[in-house]
Amino acid sequence: MASLNVGNLGEYLREQRRTAQLSLRQLADAAGVSNPYLSQIERGLRKPSADILQQLAKALRISAETLYVQAGILDERERDELETRAVILADPSISERQKQVLLQIYESFRKENGLDPDAPRTADTGLADGSDAAQPPQRAAHEEHEEHPEHEVQKEVSEEVREVRDDHEQN
Repeated sequence: MASLNVGNLGEYLREQRRTAQLSLRQLADAAGVSNPYLSQIERGLRKPSADILQQLAKALRISAETLYVQAGILDERERDELETRAVILADPSISERQKQVLLQIYESFRKENGLDPDAPRTADTGLADGSDAAQPPQRAAHEEHEEHPEHEVQKEVSEEVREVRDDHEQN
């Protein structure tokens, strides 16, 4: 059987399994897969589905997104974005409204910095147009005076932040 270029995933899984001090059989049982199937994944002979990766991650007590990145299913930027969102949503110290405002602020900054979540991505640069995502897009002088949707979003978010802060101060 030919290798499917998932050796890095297999090596990573083996390393995580050993770190967790689990035998191949123990991890296979915990993840609900067969021992031979898990062995083939670790040797780079089989490419598991996202569901299997999620089961393995749960059994290893690691992030499924990390395994998705290792398997080439998820881009690192997407993983970082998902993890950021998860941290915000899981924080019990802030209200639901505050969480939504934080997510809106986060999105507005990503758009402002050229990291539009709806833009198609490429493996090389991350953006389909080949531009450097770390650099804000250059604007022509005549564009500076036009209204841009992201400015409207920022105004709305700023207003939301003021309202949440005022509500918090009143309580």
